[in-house]
Amino acid sequence: MIRPIKFFSGVFAIMLLASSLAAFGHQQKSAVTVIVYNEAEKNLEISHRFYIHDAEHAVLTLLSKDADLLASTNTQQQFGAYVESQFGLRVDTQTALQAKYVGHEIIGKFFWVHQELAMQNIPRQLEIFHDSLQSLWPSQTNLVNIEGFGPIQSLRFNAKTGWQTVSLVTQ
Repeated sequence: MIRPIKFFSGVFAIMLLASSLAAFGHQQKSAVTVIVYNEAEKNLEISHRFYIHDAEHAVLTLLSKDADLLASTNTQQQFGAYVESQFGLRVDTQTALQAKYVGHEIIGKFFWVHQELAMQNIPRQLEIFHDSLQSLWPSQTNLVNIEGFGPIQSLRFNAKTGWQTVSLVTQ
């Protein structure tokens, strides 16, 4: 039989640990970008997902101390433009591709920025760059998942990464 004092001490310790983990659960700065090839539309659909908490703190430094990501459409558009400027695609070191800003949205605890790029001919390789928020937080990690060209491929960007190349193999 478990003694009540030991049982409640154990339960209390677990609850304390759980609350501590919840408080520190979002200490790692990260964002996820998904690039999907839409065969029917012949384009790349690019969606960048940021924690609202991170984006709110970022706009105060990037834009102004009065920026309000939740209430201001202008701030949301400016943050979207910032993300667009920090993300790059190219076919080779000479040929930059310009993805078009489609819009943004808030879903739950995330701020999404959407882009698209017409792509009639799929290149053999795609070079990608993504350093959003890394000038603010050197520990910021940006994960990019590439889908629609065979198995899902992932690239991880940190403050020292630079451009990375992914092979595009159609299904």
